[in-house]
Amino acid sequence: MEKTPTGTAVGVDDPYAHVDRCDHLTDAGKCRFAVEQGDSDPAFADARGAENFQCPVAGDLDEEGLTGPWEWADCRHFRCRDHTRECVRCGLEARRLAHSDERPLLEEHHLSYDDAATGDGDPGHEVTVVLCRWCHAKVHDSWARIDDDVNPDAEAIAAAESRRAREQAELGFESAAERFDREQ
Repeated sequence: MEKTPTGTAVGVDDPYAHVDRCDHLTDAGKCRFAVEQGDSDPAFADARGAENFQCPVAGDLDEEGLTGPWEWADCRHFRCRDHTRECVRCGLEARRLAHSDERPLLEEHHLSYDDAATGDGDPGHEVTVVLCRWCHAKVHDSWARIDDDVNPDAEAIAAAESRRAREQAELGFESAAERFDREQ
């Protein structure tokens, strides 16, 4: 199983197996990084420009799936950050209260630490998923995997329901007359 630089498990054998698409890939199959940030890697941008900025992993968009000659791991500017609002392991949904300093129910979990840990100067590929903090702890502290079929912990459900109840209370309407009666 893939490990962090400190040696804890990340819950997957292959981070790229959990990738749908690169964050830099446009709907037209172009590499947004080469177009917008090409000055940070001119050789990469020039190579992509010579191919009309076509992503070498996506390949031909008329065909089903990824048809390019590269794999995600081959691209030095690959990045895939998950922005879903539920835990990929247990399905717990996010509940955020405005103006609250409480710890979020969901956390970003890094699946890939490949080149970033070696210190060889190559950029590491950022591959993240969203886990609730209970699943996050289990993945790092044990042999739990992110693709395990599990239900949310009882503690996680209680925390989410507590936030949901406070959310509902904030949405409630109370007339001035009701507030005045309560204050007397």
